[in-house]
Amino acid sequence: MKRQIINFVVGVTLLVLFFSCAKKQADMPIDTVSVSPGSQVKMKGEPLSLIGNAIEVGKQLPDTSLVDAKTMNSVNLNDYKGAVLFLSIVPSIDTKVCEAQTHYLGEQGDKLPSTVKRITISRDTPFAQVRFAEEAKLNDIQYLSDYKEGSFGRSIGLLIDGPMLLARSVILVDKQGIVQYIQVVPEITHLPDMEKAFEKAAELDKVILVP
Repeated sequence: MKRQIINFVVGVTLLVLFFSCAKKQADMPIDTVSVSPGSQVKMKGEPLSLIGNAIEVGKQLPDTSLVDAKTMNSVNLNDYKGAVLFLSIVPSIDTKVCEAQTHYLGEQGDKLPSTVKRITISRDTPFAQVRFAEEAKLNDIQYLSDYKEGSFGRSIGLLIDGPMLLARSVILVDKQGIVQYIQVVPEITHLPDMEKAFEKAAELDKVILVP
């Protein structure tokens, strides 16, 4: 357990140091392709394995507990049936690319219908997530933490071996609780294609986006 904690802290530190030198959001590369959960991603070209049970389109999310950052209550995403879930998964919100992805979800995602539930998931502590939300003034997003053991990331094949952070990705879940869209960003220093995900989320909700 101590070794896992050390690996996790080292991983976060390395990402913070790297992303602190990242460009502004407008200049950040956007990946339009995806790799499969449970395969590999890269950081600056270096391969990183994804561990756990790979989630697939057409399957239900596994029953796994996350922690709501505001209430500190345990949350199971399968309890949210009846709403379209937009899951924006990031390694750490205290990095420039993750910050940009979360701002995109909070600001550009306002064009989504209110019945689409926007959720940011990371392995940051709930306290760090609350602090970020307050400083960024992004309080219309729900923040869920997988900080305890990374059990959510492992359950869907998105836990990065080594640093034990979550791979940058977007998952959309329909009102019946079935996964309908997955993008796992191949190069974790790049942003996901959020606009494509917005369109798909609106389609799942059967609402046309207003330009």
